Amino acid sequence: MNVERSVWLASALVSVALLYVLYGLWVTMNHFEGDPTQLPDKAAVKDYFEGENISPTHRIETGIYIQSLNFLGASDVRLSGYIWQHFQDDIHDHLKPSKGEVGFVLPESVDTSGGVIKEAYRYRHADNQGEVIGWFFEQTLRQTFDYTTYPFDHKTVWVRFWPQSFEHDIVFIPDFDAYGPTGPKDIFGIDERIVMGTWERKNTYFDYKRSDLSSSLGVPLNQIQKSLPELHYNIVINRKFENAFILHMIPLFVVTMLLFGAVMTVTRHQTMIDRHDFSTSSVIGTCSVLFFVVLLAHVQLREEFAGSPVIYMEYFYLLMYFLLLAVSVNTYLFAAEAAQSWWVIHFHDNLIPKALFWPLVLACMVVISWYSLETGAGFEKSAPVR
Repeated sequence: MNVERSVWLASALVSVALLYVLYGLWVTMNHFEGDPTQLPDKAAVKDYFEGENISPTHRIETGIYIQSLNFLGASDVRLSGYIWQHFQDDIHDHLKPSKGEVGFVLPESVDTSGGVIKEAYRYRHADNQGEVIGWFFEQTLRQTFDYTTYPFDHKTVWVRFWPQSFEHDIVFIPDFDAYGPTGPKDIFGIDERIVMGTWERKNTYFDYKRSDLSSSLGVPLNQIQKSLPELHYNIVINRKFENAFILHMIPLFVVTMLLFGAVMTVTRHQTMIDRHDFSTSSVIGTCSVLFFVVLLAHVQLREEFAGSPVIYMEYFYLLMYFLLLAVSVNTYLFAAEAAQSWWVIHFHDNLIPKALFWPLVLACMVVISWYSLETGAGFEKSAPVR
């Protein structure tokens, strides 16, 4: 077996091994674990109150059903559906909202005129001991999302409830009886036919987050009200990787293939020069054109996630800039008389840079993925950023 064949065989074997490692990293990065704070049933709510030593005066059962979900930007999400609450006679009479009033507050709503919360129905309980009031709502909620793991990101969209009145110790508890199974892996409270574009449903659950009010809001608040357990309904959604792969990875793969083709034309054999029309200027010109293609795609990606730190996908664009520069420098040094003694470049007609191309590219992708996996906790568990 001659030297060139041995080098190319080693290059192919290393590339296949790196591809396998990269695939394993991508599978791990796309993995999702459930949030341990999930409340699957009434017993879990009771255990939470006992564990936190909380004994609120009023507990109002609250439920929600989502009919539509749409991202309006990097931080705004538009939701619509129904919210309902149960009020017991003689217990919640002073808390029950009158006609046209609302029994809750969505503190993250940014709608000033376009939002809707209107009463949809009132029904007496079957035992005639209370009443359920339901509201139709359509609101834009502003929340902080982490996009650094794109395109393997999971998002947790949450609806956060505050009581309408701060004068009483009120805690909302989930109305589990209004749903089917509400276990850790069950999806409930959201329309099965909901259209979410590039997202798909992954999980839904209720949980509590302690209030961190740093103000009395101008009214006398006791300790329970200052650190009130806020009920959250969470919708975990998973980005469809195929869309991002087609939009970003395939163009980068094509550019990489074109770069590899340009490297393979580098030669000193006159027959190959005539066949491929090789020249230093043609390779550098190709790299210049590809640079602007990559730059425009990078700018488009950056605009989509404006304000976000460097995301996972961006590292591949940075890798492409390095490759474009490396191919140009390699071609120039190969043709420069001053670099004739550089055996790494001139060995067997530029064999080493050619054979190292794919192992180097894949090794960089593995390092980028491993680094992102180690530093990005969002890969393994999706949790709202407060």
